[in-house]
Amino acid sequence: MTWSSLSLSPIDTCWLFLALCFLVAFSVHKASARLPKEYRKSGLFTVFQDLIRYGKTKQKLHRAQWLRVFDVPKRWFWHFYAISICWNIFLLLLSFNFIYQLQSYPSWLTGMLEILTGVPSPFGQAPQLSTVLVQLLLCVHSLRRLLECLFVSVFSDGAMHLVQYLFGLGYYIVLGLTVLCSDRTAKGPGTLLSRSDWIRAAGFVLFIAASLLQHQSIVLLAGLRKGKSGRVETLAHRVPEGGWFELVSCPHYFAELLIYVSLGFALGGFSFTWWLVVLYVLFNQALAGQLCHDLYVSKYESYPKHRRAFIPFVL
Repeated sequence: MTWSSLSLSPIDTCWLFLALCFLVAFSVHKASARLPKEYRKSGLFTVFQDLIRYGKTKQKLHRAQWLRVFDVPKRWFWHFYAISICWNIFLLLLSFNFIYQLQSYPSWLTGMLEILTGVPSPFGQAPQLSTVLVQLLLCVHSLRRLLECLFVSVFSDGAMHLVQYLFGLGYYIVLGLTVLCSDRTAKGPGTLLSRSDWIRAAGFVLFIAASLLQHQSIVLLAGLRKGKSGRVETLAHRVPEGGWFELVSCPHYFAELLIYVSLGFALGGFSFTWWLVVLYVLFNQALAGQLCHDLYVSKYESYPKHRRAFIPFVL
């Protein structure tokens, strides 16, 4: 879908719905601090908190034993990126095959894209180079995150909900399809071709900068649990310092948002569908960042008061 048309396709509706769900969850969490204690101890509120929290933000949550049945290890995060690499490399190879061998997408994939976009398949129209670039960047991002999960991050015994885990498994599948949906619906005006090229170049530069920021932040977090030798010395949580941690509690979440913004620019900036994805990432990462920030503030009395949760000087 382009900016010139505001009718929502099924894939647009999906991302808008997810964005609104996380906006509501973020708003409810912020408002819950003002609720009387009896409401915060209710079963419904506990289930809500159980669904939105993971890792260190979940450890102090008082839950009934039956809720713990749905816990899976947070260290399984690497599963998400492994699936993303396999799926998105597969889609990337199909795109290369379309461009260089003139072999259309398989009928099952074409059918899925028609359902998701509500747009008939243009016969013989190969994917745009900007779409292939975004597919490639998405594969690079997933590979980096997989390597960080396996060889850099130090996971404790933190948990996430089974629903979160299943959502994560399907997330990158839908994301890869969304890139192809954006290719079918995002056609920038021909008179703005020159400007689009500059936007794509800016997106590529922003992707590199945001990826470096995220990697630096993850290395700093891992360093809190490692000694000078590089060996893990503790699984305890400490106050992160250095880099963009001086500005926000979760610069790696802010970097994640910037990465998705960069992919929107790499698509030329005309994909309404992709900006709905960015909106979802904004609210999703804002909620996760706020939960971490609240934990730091409540746990450490000397925690820097000037730090924001997620976006420097804003949120």
